[in-house]
Amino acid sequence: MIVSVLAMAMANSPWSSYYLGFLDHPISLIFGNFNLLSHHGNPLTMASFINDCLMAIFFFHVGLEIKREILVGELSSVRKASLPILAAFGGMIIPVIVYLLIEHVSPGSKGMAIPMATDIAFSLGVLSLMGKRVPLSLKIFLTAFAVVDDIGGILVIALFYTDTIQWTYLLTALGLVAVLLAACKLRINKRAIYAILGIAIWFLFLQSGVHSTIAGVLVAFTIPARPSLKIGKYIDRIRYSINTFPKTGDESMILTNDQIYELKNIEEASDKVISPLQYMEDKLNGLVNYFILPLFAFANAGIVFSGEGNLIGTVTLAVALGLILGKPIGIFCSTWLSVKLHIVSLPDGVNWKSIFGVSCLGGIGFTVSLFIANLSFGSANTALLNQAKLGIIIGTIVSGIIGYCFLNFTLPQKEALD
Repeated sequence: MIVSVLAMAMANSPWSSYYLGFLDHPISLIFGNFNLLSHHGNPLTMASFINDCLMAIFFFHVGLEIKREILVGELSSVRKASLPILAAFGGMIIPVIVYLLIEHVSPGSKGMAIPMATDIAFSLGVLSLMGKRVPLSLKIFLTAFAVVDDIGGILVIALFYTDTIQWTYLLTALGLVAVLLAACKLRINKRAIYAILGIAIWFLFLQSGVHSTIAGVLVAFTIPARPSLKIGKYIDRIRYSINTFPKTGDESMILTNDQIYELKNIEEASDKVISPLQYMEDKLNGLVNYFILPLFAFANAGIVFSGEGNLIGTVTLAVALGLILGKPIGIFCSTWLSVKLHIVSLPDGVNWKSIFGVSCLGGIGFTVSLFIANLSFGSANTALLNQAKLGIIIGTIVSGIIGYCFLNFTLPQKEALD
């Protein structure tokens, strides 16, 4: 949010030309005569690099989280997944309806998917402000329906924001995805293979006309989730290495060749006991949260308060109310109806007040909402894009404040927990 404020300040300051120049600056990564960062022969601008390349890494990270949740997390069984899926379904449909009730005329209606998304990081961040007062089951519920929201957002991007498709590029990319799926099935855990072919798939998607971020999600689903070495065998190997570790008479800082050999065995075993999926997810956490997302916010939250068109319009209102009203109404009503119809039951330690508070936090739709706004309007309609951005920021801030205040008032006080 700090970076977003900085972007708005830059966009409306005497230095706005430097801000816009930074976003329009061409960027290349050339190998011989081949430029990896190009689209049909033209170098990507910095804005395109952030939105098409770095955000593909973001969605790759999201894809890893989704795969983990499906395999061993809150989406790993029908019983676990039913409540968040139903909650997320309402939380995606109702905001679109609210949006279209306010703005149903083209080109403004193209932004109807903007208020669908929930930002996992921001919403969990607000929830964490209340510390131990928040039951674990409530955090799990928020995380799970936000993950399902992400799946919905990815499907929307894939289905509705694709123009002309270059089938040669797309089919080649899907062929490489099939190769990675086969490698995963054969338990080939060499991370370099997935990284190199993943970059190739991203480039082919970029040229195909299907948004390149979809490549990040598809590649993530091919990453092996099983480690090469089971934890029991790993412990046995480590114990053996420790017991047979060559000892010398002195405490020299220089290791012997035998000692280095055993340490390499331990290092290799430690590497094999972590699956590629967990390794990549862990390694990307810092890059995504502290570099890609702030840079994305800086590049996309720069609302210009003067210029063409009105900054506050029906799109602003539609996006803001879609997040502030549509998300909580959709999430809460879907949950309530599903429980009353005995399709699902509420998790232990969760009541209807806490469900409503978390439903309000579902209106925090910052990252993916900004991304969909750019796809909806782009540079072709700057006025509507600025309106959408302002609506996202208003909706996110208001939803966060309402959700925090309601939960802070209704959750048990710390003294009661003690």
